[in-house]
Amino acid sequence: MELPLITHEKNLKGKRVLLRLDLNEPIVKGKVADDFRIRQSLLAIRFLKKSGAKTIILSHIGRKPEETLRPALAELKKYFPKIEFVEDFESKEAQGKFTAMKDGDIILVENLRKWKGEKDGDKSFAKKLATLGEIYVNDALAVSHRKDASIFLLPKLLPAYFGPLFETELNHLSYGMKAHEKFLVILGGAKFETKMPLVKKYLEIATSVFVGGALANTVFKAMGHEVGKSLIDEEYMHSKTLFKNKKLILPIDVVVIGENGKRQVKKSDQISTGDNICDVGPETVKMLTGLIQKEKFVLWNGPLGYYEGGFTKSTIATELSIIENKVSAVIGGGDTLAALKHIKKKSKKLFISTAGGAMLEFLAKGTLPGIEAVTKK
Repeated sequence: MELPLITHEKNLKGKRVLLRLDLNEPIVKGKVADDFRIRQSLLAIRFLKKSGAKTIILSHIGRKPEETLRPALAELKKYFPKIEFVEDFESKEAQGKFTAMKDGDIILVENLRKWKGEKDGDKSFAKKLATLGEIYVNDALAVSHRKDASIFLLPKLLPAYFGPLFETELNHLSYGMKAHEKFLVILGGAKFETKMPLVKKYLEIATSVFVGGALANTVFKAMGHEVGKSLIDEEYMHSKTLFKNKKLILPIDVVVIGENGKRQVKKSDQISTGDNICDVGPETVKMLTGLIQKEKFVLWNGPLGYYEGGFTKSTIATELSIIENKVSAVIGGGDTLAALKHIKKKSKKLFISTAGGAMLEFLAKGTLPGIEAVTKK
């Protein structure tokens, strides 16, 4: 896909550029707990600053209007000490700051979800944002599956481009859409609705598809196995023919919490009515490691266990296996990425995508609303 890239533009000096980033980092006690997305966004900011553009950063954080980007501002100040911040882009104070901007200056606008028009995809709100700049840049593929005003409408009102992170993410995800020799797909998490299109797709083009997390519970239940009190998705209980595909691989053992409240490893076909499946077991991790050692490429989205509940061991162990075996891989999804923080070893063959839901939608459809808004203008 040929993209209009801001890095190909040479006459940016003095231009006001609206840069849409994804600064939606986890916040703990008022501070950014993981600055991965911020660090990934630095390339675009540095390019615009060096080009002499007047950069106005737009982003959101959390789901509530009252949540603030100030913790992200504190992180950005480590790299750009003179960055300014505006609470209300429509206020006289903010307008004064925008007017006073000099070449290379940077301003961060408060959480866009503070305004109802952002999530509602309101045209009048998008027009108000458009008055702030002369050029629009989307460098936030991770949120480009949404039709928010700043993603879907704003690029239709200004000359629009993609940023360097967007280009890199898109190239790696596009690679993951193709059939490859020795190609393993790992899908975890809980939402079968977002994963089912990928299960169907990759059973056709991948060597094998491993399903873990709560997704596996649904498959077990559909195949007539006991899953106890485990989370399942009733809507997909009818997909028995699909689940019998020989390329589909399921956990051979799992970690459960029994009626006594204790953790226990059980074979997948030996679950009791009072058990709650929370993770894949050690034998399954060994099996996955064996598959990874044979593969040339791994595509992964979603944790293998109930990550928020502290069931992280299998996800971390499997990610470490990918790194140690130096297998080319693309990994995305919030909890899947969070697990990587616990691994000190790195691999140049591992690409970590900032995207979760957007990754799934792009892999399934080959495009996103945020891409369409720019390329079909």
